[in-house]
Amino acid sequence: MHMADALVAPTVAATMYAASTIAGAYAVTKVKKENEAEKIPVMGVMGAFVFATQMINFTIPGTGSSGHLCGGMLLSALLGPHAGFLTMIGVLLIQCLLFADGGILALGCNIWNMAFYACFVGALLIWRPMMKKGASKAKIFAASIFGCVLTLQLGAFSVTLETLASGIAELPFGVFVATMQPIHLAIGLVEGLITATVLCFVYEARPSLLWGIGEKRAQATGKLTTKKTVAVLAAVTLLIGGGLSLVASAYPDGLEWSMEKVAGTSELVAQGRVYDTMSRIQEKTALLPDYAFTGSDSVAGTTCSGIVGSLLVVALCIGCCYLFRFFKAEARVKKKQD
Repeated sequence: MHMADALVAPTVAATMYAASTIAGAYAVTKVKKENEAEKIPVMGVMGAFVFATQMINFTIPGTGSSGHLCGGMLLSALLGPHAGFLTMIGVLLIQCLLFADGGILALGCNIWNMAFYACFVGALLIWRPMMKKGASKAKIFAASIFGCVLTLQLGAFSVTLETLASGIAELPFGVFVATMQPIHLAIGLVEGLITATVLCFVYEARPSLLWGIGEKRAQATGKLTTKKTVAVLAAVTLLIGGGLSLVASAYPDGLEWSMEKVAGTSELVAQGRVYDTMSRIQEKTALLPDYAFTGSDSVAGTTCSGIVGSLLVVALCIGCCYLFRFFKAEARVKKKQD
């Protein structure tokens, strides 16, 4: 559901950049107050996991469309809404700048549509209330599916509102909404099942890694140590990014499919200085555009993209934790007490 620059007017893009920036700044202040340094490796590994899984489009039977994991609900269930939101920003930033997946002008829209709803609405209004008195596999499946379906519907609806506000004549609001919502309902169901499967593994392996599941259950040891659980997830990430990404569905994703149904094309063209400037910038920053070597259809480009992108997400997430000094408050408190 990554929007291209041609789908948003500069004024709409600026508004969504402002909204996403405010949400991001709020998340930064909350993460600093949480001061949970053990989240650092989890942010890196799970950010890379979401990046890798987003490369695997799954076919929606009988539609000619495909979908992929967005990942906001998954990240928030492990990291909490604020750290999850910041991790999603890191994933979307790497995708946009290095792989030309989503436009630079539209990045604020993509952060809002794909990260805000899942991390704040899904985590705070669905996941936390359902897990408050303790977790179970049944609760995890219910929260994951309901959360992914609802937040993906909100994200898809936001796309249609943003194109409406941008005056995209090729995508009439009523028809576009009627096309976007049903296909993203199906995608949300599949994402919910994937999210629940991963979270149930963590629940069995190391329940303390799950956010908001009740103090008693969070103190349970589980079958694996935290390091081993994170290591398993890291290994799966490399397997997905470096290998399974090669078998991704070739069908267009929900947004592209909807655009083809409504406008007859999945690629609209926008003219103007702002669009030209953003396009030139992205051409310079995109080392592996469309997750491939430039001018080559070799599968090695996809494998390289999956591995390199995953590692870059890890580096960005962990690097930003130290750059913004997210987990230094405890050290300052101890120093004052001494």
